[in-house]
Amino acid sequence: MDHIIQKLVKKHKTNNPFEIARELNIMIRYVSMDEGTRGLYFRKLRRRFIVIDSGLDENWQRIVCAHELGHDRLHPGLSRFWIDEHTFFNSGKYERQANLFAIRLLTYNIEMLEGESQTSYLFRCGIPRELHKTFI
Repeated sequence: MDHIIQKLVKKHKTNNPFEIARELNIMIRYVSMDEGTRGLYFRKLRRRFIVIDSGLDENWQRIVCAHELGHDRLHPGLSRFWIDEHTFFNSGKYERQANLFAIRLLTYNIEMLEGESQTSYLFRCGIPRELHKTFI
């Protein structure tokens, strides 16, 4: 995973998930979603889409974009809907991997300051508390 992130950041000269998605020709759409759904990733007719809940603040939209970009890079060809309907796999594994991808992408090249706690570091990087337990 770290190698994938390193290559993305080097190639696109940013760790901004919106810019990376745009350069990868992934279309980003904003729609109002049901409570509990912040975003999704899907492919249709060889096009890739990241859909983000329009009701989220900018920071959460950034997190969701990075998470869904993680699905694109780590789980090509897989859809959570397909996994849920056609297999016995636990989609939670893929969600945890996408969360970790998002955190590592958004913290890439941002050093922890001397004496800084992990919690302070993650907040400084814009990572919400709900994802702190994912950071390894």
